[in-house]
Amino acid sequence: MTVPPSSNTAAPDQRPRLLDLLRRQIRFLHYSQRTEDAYVHWVRSFIRFHGLRHPSELVGDDVRAFLTWLADDRQASPSTHRQALSALLFLYQKVLHQDLPWLQDIGRPQSKRRLPVVLSHDEVAAVISALESSATPVHGLLARLLYGTGMRLLEGLRLRVKDIDFDRRAIYVRDGKGAQDRVVMLPASLEAPLRSHLAAVHAVWAEDRAAQLPGVQLPNALARKYPRAPQAWAWFWVFPQATLSLDPRGRPLPHEAGPPTPPRRHHLYEQTFQRAFRRALQSAGIVRQASPHTLRHSFATHLLMAGYDIRTVQELLGHADVSTTMIYTHVLKLGGGAVRSPLDHLGTAGGAMGLAGQPAAPGAAVPAGETPPRAPWRRVPDGTPPPRAREPSPPYTTTAGWLARAAA
Repeated sequence: MTVPPSSNTAAPDQRPRLLDLLRRQIRFLHYSQRTEDAYVHWVRSFIRFHGLRHPSELVGDDVRAFLTWLADDRQASPSTHRQALSALLFLYQKVLHQDLPWLQDIGRPQSKRRLPVVLSHDEVAAVISALESSATPVHGLLARLLYGTGMRLLEGLRLRVKDIDFDRRAIYVRDGKGAQDRVVMLPASLEAPLRSHLAAVHAVWAEDRAAQLPGVQLPNALARKYPRAPQAWAWFWVFPQATLSLDPRGRPLPHEAGPPTPPRRHHLYEQTFQRAFRRALQSAGIVRQASPHTLRHSFATHLLMAGYDIRTVQELLGHADVSTTMIYTHVLKLGGGAVRSPLDHLGTAGGAMGLAGQPAAPGAAVPAGETPPRAPWRRVPDGTPPPRAREPSPPYTTTAGWLARAAA
């Protein structure tokens, strides 16, 4: 005789886990996938640091202990420290809905602005040449596009076919940093290579349509509004990945029902290009700590060196504030284009300066410890000496000089 199950048997707990609640709240606020990954990582590390205790049982001293461990033991940078703190504040305020006094007392470390690494024209050409001669020549085309337009790496990887306008020689950057759109130039030297590349990409798109694969990922709810848009050529990636992959947000959370979305074609992985870029640096013999983002820094610096207005460079880079673009002017100053070192005057013809502020005659070396002689006055034909030229005042003794020095 079969015994029926007891009616008071406890059903398994189907409540969502803390990390699932965290993911749901991040997606509710339309944060990016990278922010979701970073916040989940730091909250998981925080829980493991305190022996798998629930964050609702922890207090401000426990949060400070975790952040102190990051700063002292792990030697985390100020930006990493701030990211971990932001993840914990989001957890307590947005997920656990706790507005505790100690949340406002935790200080944020102040990160210092660093000068960007900038490559010269020859170094950029050497890196691009190394990428084009590698096993994946498309990396060379991507590097040319990043340097020629100043786009960020993810902005270049997320380009769709419809975003390239060959008639107007323009590229439309959609949903860039800060969810902003902008327009950048299409370099004339890239028009023919891009057309040839898109012809090869169209063959990949045609194979996907013949295999009846699901279309590419679309932002927001466009796939539901326009069911045929994911399979359209206009929405296909300019730099598609060779293999299929799963959308991380297409998989349902553990407490949710429903099958995951099938594999689909994604764009190139940024880690793949980053590794190829490091190998190209080694092949070119460049020892500086450069990255794909260095191409963006080089783009801005080289435009300023060519005489373009800083406001124009700001619009092309998509900076909200011109002070962010001003960092590249400091790179130009350090380049030595405006100030000549006094070391360059030593041991050169005409390097010794007289008291009148004029260089001495070539070959007239001044013995060590002696004062150079004053240049004799030349008399005009009528016998009267010419008026003595007034030496200009140092720049820091004038109002304009003080303002320029304060601005620098």
